[in-house]
Amino acid sequence: MSTTEQTFIAIKPDGVQRGLVGTVISRFENRGFKLVAIKLVTPSKEHLEKHYADLSSKPFFPKLITCNGPIVATVWEGLDAVKTGRSIVGATNPLASTPGTIRGDYALSMGRNVIHGSDSVENAKAEIENWFTAEEIISWKSHSEDWVYE
Repeated sequence: MSTTEQTFIAIKPDGVQRGLVGTVISRFENRGFKLVAIKLVTPSKEHLEKHYADLSSKPFFPKLITCNGPIVATVWEGLDAVKTGRSIVGATNPLASTPGTIRGDYALSMGRNVIHGSDSVENAKAEIENWFTAEEIISWKSHSEDWVYE
């Protein structure tokens, strides 16, 4: 059964530098998701250590926590947002990502794979709390569906 949920999507520095922000946002909007939070930020090493804490034992961890530019952090809301978001993002390894996914179409390598997407509902909640305050997230429930056209 489908449920409305939120997911965290970050456009990494290589995606920002290559001008793919609009393309990524369009993919999620075209799929019917609602953008509920967005910001451009250059995260600190400490912030990235917290974000990637589950990967701290991996040999590539030092590269993960070195940020070489700004990221666009976003929160999207919709039916099965986490699972569908992962489908839109594609496999972590660009060589395994199918054409039509963001990584399949734009990623260059494992270290330059354009985008991060939450991999579970639990991780999405933790990542959203790590990147946004409650006040920074819009609640569409407080707006009527036709508010734009009034």
